[in-house]
Amino acid sequence: MQSTDLGNKESGKIWHRKPSPATRDGIIVNIIHNTSDYHPKVLRFLNVAFDGTGDCLIAGDHQGNIYVFDLYGNRFNLVQRTAQACTALAFNLRRKSEFLVALADYSIKCFDTVTKELVSWMRGHESSVFSISVHASGKYAITTSSDTAQLWDLDTFQRKRKLNIRQSVGIQKVFFLPLSNTILSCFKDNSIFAWECDTLFCKYQLPAPPESSSILYKVFAVTRDGRILAAGGKSNHLHLWCLEARQLFRIIQMPTKVRAIRHLEFLPDSFDAGSNQVLGVLSQDGIMRFINIQTCKLLFEIGSLNEGISSSAISPHGRYIASIMEDGSLNIYSVQALTQEINKPPPPLVKVIEDLPKNKLSSSDLKRKVTSGRVQQPAKSRESKIQTRILKQDLTGDFESKKNELPDGLNKKRLQILLKGYGEYPTKYRMFIWRSLLQLPENHTAFSTLIDKGTHVAFLNLQKKYPIKSRKLLRVLQRTLSALAHWSVIFSDTPYLPLLAFPFVKLFQNNQLICFEVIATLIINWCQHWFEYFPNPPINILSMIENVLAFHDTELLQHFIDHDITSQLYAWPLLETVFSEVLTREEWLKLFDNIFSNHPSFLLMTVVAYNMCSRVPLLNCNLKDDFETVEDMQAKVDQQRVEDEAWYQKQELLRKAEETRREMLLQEEEKMIQQRQRLAAVKRELKVKEMHLQDAARRRFLKLQQDQQEMELRRLDDEIGRKVYMRDREIAATARELEMRQLELESQKRLYEKNLTENQEAVAKEMRADADAYRQKVDLEEHMFHKLIEAGETQSQKTQKWKEAEGKEFCLRSAKKASALSDASRKWFLKQEINAAVEHAENPCHKEEPRFQNEQEDSSCLPRTSQLNDSSEMDPSTQISLNRRAVEWDTTGQNLIKKVRNLRQRLAAQARHRCQTAHLLAA
Repeated sequence: MQSTDLGNKESGKIWHRKPSPATRDGIIVNIIHNTSDYHPKVLRFLNVAFDGTGDCLIAGDHQGNIYVFDLYGNRFNLVQRTAQACTALAFNLRRKSEFLVALADYSIKCFDTVTKELVSWMRGHESSVFSISVHASGKYAITTSSDTAQLWDLDTFQRKRKLNIRQSVGIQKVFFLPLSNTILSCFKDNSIFAWECDTLFCKYQLPAPPESSSILYKVFAVTRDGRILAAGGKSNHLHLWCLEARQLFRIIQMPTKVRAIRHLEFLPDSFDAGSNQVLGVLSQDGIMRFINIQTCKLLFEIGSLNEGISSSAISPHGRYIASIMEDGSLNIYSVQALTQEINKPPPPLVKVIEDLPKNKLSSSDLKRKVTSGRVQQPAKSRESKIQTRILKQDLTGDFESKKNELPDGLNKKRLQILLKGYGEYPTKYRMFIWRSLLQLPENHTAFSTLIDKGTHVAFLNLQKKYPIKSRKLLRVLQRTLSALAHWSVIFSDTPYLPLLAFPFVKLFQNNQLICFEVIATLIINWCQHWFEYFPNPPINILSMIENVLAFHDTELLQHFIDHDITSQLYAWPLLETVFSEVLTREEWLKLFDNIFSNHPSFLLMTVVAYNMCSRVPLLNCNLKDDFETVEDMQAKVDQQRVEDEAWYQKQELLRKAEETRREMLLQEEEKMIQQRQRLAAVKRELKVKEMHLQDAARRRFLKLQQDQQEMELRRLDDEIGRKVYMRDREIAATARELEMRQLELESQKRLYEKNLTENQEAVAKEMRADADAYRQKVDLEEHMFHKLIEAGETQSQKTQKWKEAEGKEFCLRSAKKASALSDASRKWFLKQEINAAVEHAENPCHKEEPRFQNEQEDSSCLPRTSQLNDSSEMDPSTQISLNRRAVEWDTTGQNLIKKVRNLRQRLAAQARHRCQTAHLLAA
């Protein structure tokens, strides 16, 4: 096993000596990527994909380095550095040099491997893309992530459709069916739908699998003809669905060591018409097992427990398998080496039978001829031959009837009757009839093995000896001859094999397997004795032709003998070219209708018949040189034909070169148009991206403004909350303050009441004292009056004194009355002030009503002693005393009124302040 380290090289050879993969592991080369930096490390490959030819593959590592490996040209090239890990790759686009890569930033990019330039950039996914499926035409692609699948137009790189699903139902895989216009979508709930690509109309849904073997599908694979779907998951069961019948037709149980299936992929075969029979199954143990889904047999496996496989990709023609190993390296396997033991070609059909020793029975006694369809017995008498034939007819009647039965319901006898009546088979059914008459096995596996061995060394320069105008025809001829040489070595040294094979190759150039088997069948049944004198011409066959000619046309044979003309001159050229150079196409086809429908000796009879039909010109040839002159002329004709063919080929090459240049110009113009379209698409995409960026910037700015507004709103909310909190605290504090104020007011009220009570008591005490003093004075005056009465001697004095006593008594009554009025006035005023203070304390916010108009009105409300006194009737000293007391009482009352008024003003001011505070808090 060869190993190649990419290192820091951007290009180089994949292998340095011709790979010779062993049958045991089949590894052509192991590719690793180690860096030679200051800290060396291994760069792990993550994804790999083949192109449409199968000879090139593309691989990407976890640092975004993408390499193209040309297995046919033995070269690798670094085509892109994306600087981020790739999650999926696709290399089978319509433009062969372009590829798609899905990156870790959820975008998909298209690059050109030749120019190494970015072709387009596609965005739209919001999660990692794990699958890219390209339509068979290369025009569309489907990219799949866990939440969505998107359909892209690869001409404009614009998104056409998007598959949206519920978040609870994830996507497993969405992909195109090969060679069809159908999209298959597989979901995590095991539902599988088929959609029309153009209209996205749901064509059908597969039914649910049986509960006895129900598994959650994780991986899927489809045959190249799109008829069979394989599905697997966390189980060792494989489900095979027939998409035409839309039903589960087989469940395959893998070995017990397989617990989960990580990857499925069918192994293509060039000759199975897309109905792949071999399926590769990668399990959890890192081993990929290849099984036959019809026989359910394990054919071969790659990987091991120590060197496990992470993922794999198989080339479209089925020759290579590229596997990413668990250690990050890349293994390239040869399918031919892995299947060498399985697809061994059959042994050579040409066997040499040795003669018996001379001391035993002579060869003439037991001589037999091995022919196709009849076994001839040793020579006997005519009578015994007749009896043998009759006996054979009786014993083998059923055998002959079965022998005439051909595949596909045909009968050989009926075909011979049809051929005898019309002279040929219908053109439409000729190939079908030939395949039935020759009973071709159509062994794809054996033929594929022979083809995979490549061009045989004997036919490498076939075009120099046989210049053929059609390169395709030359390539098919070279491949067919190489397969025959690989099948039997003797054919590599057979000079006339190209002449014999050429007409069949030209006839079956579109079906190489049938071409190979027709030629092989012709050699086995009609040319089996041509190699007994190899490398000389078959003298035995030519002798038989000469004997038949002697029997039917002795004159012509004698003419040949007289002029020393052998069968090598008049018979062998016809045989080695199978009449292709002397008959037209239609005549040649009619001839082989009869050859394939009759005994193999019919070919020899045809040679004799051709010479007999040409006997007139042949009898006119009198010299051997004439015959050799004919042969030389034929050689010159061939030479001229070759030269003409070469000239025509040259003209054809010139014409093709001109057409090629025109096509190149058209392609260049088309490329320019496409480049312009791509540039326009890129410009449009850049414009769209610019608009998206502007829109994103605008949305970002709006979002920033919105965030700022939300932040301002949150700040205002916080401020309002803080102010509400402060207000609540202030209200609570104010309420407590009001409660304290109310308590203070109540205490002040009680204090005022106490003070008023004390003042009242003091005033009452003073008034009592004044009244006591006044009474004492009155008593003293009365006492003096009595003394004066006692001392008066005369009646006049008595009368005068009596009048004075009455006046004093009147004055005394007036003073008492005035004192009583003053006391009543004070009590009334104090009561009014106390009621006002209490009412104000209980309702501080109530608008204060004026209680007094002015001091004049207040003073006018009080009874005046002076108004009650009668100056004309009162003694002057008494009047003066009463006036003085009234003034004192008025002064005391005025002072008390002022104190009460001041107290009331202070209470009103405090009440107004509380009302303003309450209104402010309420606002």
